[in-house]
Amino acid sequence: MQAARHVVCAVSGGVDSAVAALLLRRRGYQVTGVFMKNWDSLDEHGVCTADKDCEDAYRVCQILDIPFHQVSYVKEYWNDVFSDFLNEYEKGRTPNPDIVCNKHIKFSCFFNYAVDNLGADAVATGHYARTSLEDEEVFQQKHVRRPEGLFRNRFEIRNVVKLLQAADSFKDQTFFLSQVSQDALRRTLFPLGGLTKGFVKKIAAENRLHHVLQKKESMGICFVGKRNFENFILQYLQPRPGKFISIEDNKVLGTHKGWFLYTLGQRANIGGLREPWYVVEKDGTRGDVLVAPRTDHPALYRDLLRTGRVHWVTEEPPAALVRDKMMECHFRFRHQMALVPCVLTLNQDGTVWVTAVKAVRALALGQVSGGTPAGRRVGVSAPSLRLPLPRNPALLSSCSAARRSRLRALQGRHLLPTRAAGLQGELRGRGAAVLSSHSPRGWERRLPCPGPPLVWAPGTRAKEGEAEHCPSPAPGLGSWLHCGHPDAGSHCR
Repeated sequence: MQAARHVVCAVSGGVDSAVAALLLRRRGYQVTGVFMKNWDSLDEHGVCTADKDCEDAYRVCQILDIPFHQVSYVKEYWNDVFSDFLNEYEKGRTPNPDIVCNKHIKFSCFFNYAVDNLGADAVATGHYARTSLEDEEVFQQKHVRRPEGLFRNRFEIRNVVKLLQAADSFKDQTFFLSQVSQDALRRTLFPLGGLTKGFVKKIAAENRLHHVLQKKESMGICFVGKRNFENFILQYLQPRPGKFISIEDNKVLGTHKGWFLYTLGQRANIGGLREPWYVVEKDGTRGDVLVAPRTDHPALYRDLLRTGRVHWVTEEPPAALVRDKMMECHFRFRHQMALVPCVLTLNQDGTVWVTAVKAVRALALGQVSGGTPAGRRVGVSAPSLRLPLPRNPALLSSCSAARRSRLRALQGRHLLPTRAAGLQGELRGRGAAVLSSHSPRGWERRLPCPGPPLVWAPGTRAKEGEAEHCPSPAPGLGSWLHCGHPDAGSHCR
């Protein structure tokens, strides 16, 4: 008789991980619960919240009659997650530490501990996500050494695992799993992938897990907790006083303690003003934060991004993207936001252009986004792209008539206005650039060509004798983008 499969389940002291462990137990697996302590902190009452969570996790394991272990990754979390978080903020970006934590802590440190120290056949978490592998296929997976090159050998026979959306689209957490490696995904079970949050709570209530059911769901950045975010950050970064400047008339509206404390789209805390103002741009050199008077101000919208070298979750880009050098998909850059249609264009150096069919609001530097491939509802690619800006005026790529036609057709399906009144003209047959009012300082490019055909530096005058100044390049320095293809995910450094 075959021994029961050994699954090591991460237990956090919350209802989701508790029910995940319960379901694994019901499937007949030998389950071990492991609590990870990643941060040493006290709440406003001087109580260590991690200790309380650990007690709740231990009680879950007692109720389920499974072994309990506790591991500390405080040092690893500080070095790989929190230090990265501070570095990104200091550069004016908006990082997502949950994604970095999943990559370096839960699906690296914990994964290796479960396999190497506890002899796990598979690991499990309480994330709302699915993969393309059934349980038995997960148990058959072996460690596969990843290639060091840009792309894999296309003649190599392998069984890649795809990251798929959860059944509960509202709770779907594939966005936060966009950096998990193939090795970890191959040997991970997500017991809650096919369930809704309401049903998970029902299971907990029926199985004496009331102590975790009554806990408030954790939201926001774990190490900040209920503390004031600005005060927390300024404990670690030096203040850099600067000015709030109106993007409408360059008028100084107030002062702030550091431009890095703000992200695009955020309401600016400017004393003495009745109407709310929103951050639309940051000047790291001068330390100024540019603000606009409306939450839907045109300067908050962007539709063009360029990545650095891409890392794909399935370790190579989709075949259609390699073949055609472009691909339709969808993306999001905030958890639970609606998916936005876009076109990816693959460059020879492994970078990617992302052209959104519809301009999106508040795409901030350093954020993360996620989505599904065009025409499909199930697959989630977990690409995450870090988006550096072009720094010099240069003709970066040209677009064929067929590619321009394909983007126009995609725009037409989504009823995107062409804004013909703002059309500046064809640029020597390499695609048209349209300037309109959707970017910082009142301008935006709309590109029928997904290349894009031309990229300008801030303040550069338009070609062909146009009088208006060109917009600043599409923002996205350090951003993360998770866009849509079931075979792929990307992360650029």
